[in-house]
Amino acid sequence: MSPPGISIRNLRVVFEPPDRPPVVALDQISQEIPRSSFVAIVGPSGCGKSTLLNVVAGLQRAGSGSVEVHGAVVSKPRRDVGVVFQDDSTLPWRSVMDNVRFAMQVAKVGGAEQRRRAQEAIDLVGLSGFESVFPAGLSGGMRQRVALARTLALRPEVLLMDEPFAALDQQTRLLLGAEVLQIWRQTRQTVCFVTHDISEALILSQQVWVMSFRPGRIIDVIDVDLPDDRDVSVVSTPEFNRLHARVWGSLEAEAKRGFAYDQLAPAS
Repeated sequence: MSPPGISIRNLRVVFEPPDRPPVVALDQISQEIPRSSFVAIVGPSGCGKSTLLNVVAGLQRAGSGSVEVHGAVVSKPRRDVGVVFQDDSTLPWRSVMDNVRFAMQVAKVGGAEQRRRAQEAIDLVGLSGFESVFPAGLSGGMRQRVALARTLALRPEVLLMDEPFAALDQQTRLLLGAEVLQIWRQTRQTVCFVTHDISEALILSQQVWVMSFRPGRIIDVIDVDLPDDRDVSVVSTPEFNRLHARVWGSLEAEAKRGFAYDQLAPAS
């Protein structure tokens, strides 16, 4: 039997700022994502969702425990793991085509192969015809598609997405989310998607992990038993509303804890 796409075992991460007490960001996290599965993670602000993704990406060291990708322990960034961040990461002086080619240039992919892969990724995210346009001529949603295309062109087996649509309006988020789901159906990558939005998590994923407020732990794992071919219209169904209530039921107390902490925390 092949190993899972991502395996997390007894993960603990502690931050030790020089002028403050240590902060336990993540604690006792043990979970697996099977290959070719799509998992979404939700939790209150400050619960360690992004930290967890950074450990899987090899950008943050684990304090204890381990993370494995395809059976190999993660100790540094890997070429078979792609990351799409929340911030607009397009390079304003490069066209769509050249933005998508950029990571492949860094990876020393040949020129002809760069162009071929870039065009395939641009087509996949629905930006055909915009190859020569610069970021200033694109909407926020289109710039995020460029960032996704750049990562897809590297052909990672594991795709990590850290609130990639957080800066967009709700309608655009839902539509882009549905597009990501269509792309996943074609590529069958292992995807871990961090979001604050319960609806977004349920539209996209096969399973939702709910995290507690700090220290971040997985407090609920919810299988999303919705049709595989779903789109945004699923939000009006009783099944979707049932799942939404289940996720919020697990999340509500933790969100209130996070909110109360923010109100009491001294201004920096």
